[in-house]
Formats: sequence, structure tokens, C-alpha cells
Amino acid sequence: MPALVEHDTLSIACPEVHPEATMQITFQRTLRVPDDGAEYNLPPGLGSFPLRQNGSPDHAVLPMWQSEACWIDFSGRYPFLVTIAAGSINVVTGQPWSASPDFETEDYFEVPEQPWLDGFNVGEGSVRQFVAMPLGDGYTVEEQLSADQAIGGIRIAAYPLKASVWDAQPPRPTFPDFIVCAAPASDMGLGGGGSIRQTIASPLRQHDDWDLDHGIEFTVDIANSDVWQNLTGEVPPTIPPSAAEYTRAGLPWFLWYNDFAGARRGSEELANTQSVKQFGDAHGAEPLPENESFDEPMPIIVGGQQE
Repeated sequence: MPALVEHDTLSIACPEVHPEATMQITFQRTLRVPDDGAEYNLPPGLGSFPLRQNGSPDHAVLPMWQSEACWIDFSGRYPFLVTIAAGSINVVTGQPWSASPDFETEDYFEVPEQPWLDGFNVGEGSVRQFVAMPLGDGYTVEEQLSADQAIGGIRIAAYPLKASVWDAQPPRPTFPDFIVCAAPASDMGLGGGGSIRQTIASPLRQHDDWDLDHGIEFTVDIANSDVWQNLTGEVPPTIPPSAAEYTRAGLPWFLWYNDFAGARRGSEELANTQSVKQFGDAHGAEPLPENESFDEPMPIIVGGQQE
């Protein structure tokens, strides 16, 4: 069964494997954290990006302004193995992306143990925020790590747990929903923004628990605001407020504490890429709007209690 986009949500279902084998993915608009060398807690979701399938069973498009940030939300009880690429680069390992998982390098993560993803895996417990940048100037992580022509966008492959494994296991913990506020080839890709405290959970399941014969592969192109409006006739969402504006309004930041699955090491390849700001500074450019300084509030802890 092909993936389906409804109400700005990508729904993946594998009924031939199990009637409960479903997962929902949304792309959440969020604040861009300062790229100043400090590490920040998780910024909130400001609502889903519009997502339009335009008649293609394995393709959709979403709009992002230059320098706008996003995070990806995964919802559902049934376990899936997921691999994600920014263009042609795996966001977990920094290696060339393949839809098929590499169990040796663990270039994937497991849902629902990984309920969301905010950026590139650059260190144990740390990611570099997903920030939209136009292709062609070298700002994207893909352009820094691949010698091939950049394709941009986001690529996803998902594989369900085998039905026999699911039916034999006791119920697993349900992770909380994090949302607190409610085409043509990509001309945009994902660069690295500021640093965020986030764990990329280490895989827990046996390799042969996954049904690799029933995977679903999907591509999400990222269009700039002009292309999006020409393509859909819709006005794209406005640019999110700055972190300082958001904090002055008294709205929350978060700290994800996962006491269920251990953190994995960061990718050296991704850690050695330059953030959008670093790349701009090195080339005498200012690709990002200046982030107003602010005092980060105490975060709300979700996902467990810190000991």
C-alpha cells in the first residue's frame, strides 16, 4: 500500500504485514535556535508544515523559507525501522543514504523509541538543527559531504516489525505527543543550524525482527515560498518568531529525557561539517538573520524523569 498524505500528515500503512502496522509523520515548523556554540533545549512545534502529494504515490512537497527550521514527528504504537536522508546523506551517520538499513553501521532508528528528530546526529546527546537553505552555494550538509550534484529534499524509508514479533510481545510504553501549538525536484536542502540537546536512541531490537520485504520509500521535496505558491496556489506559512520573541511570550521549551533507550555516538562526518553560520562566516556572507540574544527558560521535561 502506498503512503498517503492527508491533513498535512504522511501516513504509512502495511496492512499486508499487520492491521496495526501504521505510522504517521509530520514536519513541524519550529524556532531556529541560535547558532552561537551553545547547546539549547528542544524548541516547540508551531504546527505542521503544509504537505501536498499532488497525485504521486511516493512523493510530496512542503514549503520552507530560507533559514526556517523544522523537526520531524513520528507517531504510532506499531514499531517501524526508519532511515532518513537530507538529499543523499543519511542524517544519522553522514554516509551516503540507502533505503535499505545497514545493521553494521546502525544508520537507522526505531519508532516509537525515537518519537521525533530535530537535526543531524553530531554528538552523543546532541544534534544540529535542520535549517532550510537553497541548493547551489554549499550551505547544505549534502553539498558538503557529497561530490555528486545535490538533490535536496528529504528521503524516508520505513520497515514494519514482523507481525509474529509484535503479537508475541507485551505492550510497550507509549511516548507523548510533542506538538504544543497548534512536485518538481527540490530547490532547497537542509543545512545544519544551532545545537540542540537530543538523544538519537540506540537500536534495541534484533535485526531479523524487521520485515524488510514490505518497506515503503517516500520523498519530500522542499520548495521555497515562490515555487510553493506557483505550484499550489497557496500562500506559505509566515516565518516563525525568533527564540527571544517566543520566550518573552512565556511559551515553553522542552528537555527530552529517554530512560528507555541509550544514546548512540554522533557521526564524525556530520560533526565535521560546517553549520550554515560557520559556512557563511568562512565565505564572508550572512545567510541567516541575526538571532536576538535571550535567556533560555527552564525546560519542561518529557519522556521520563531524570534521576
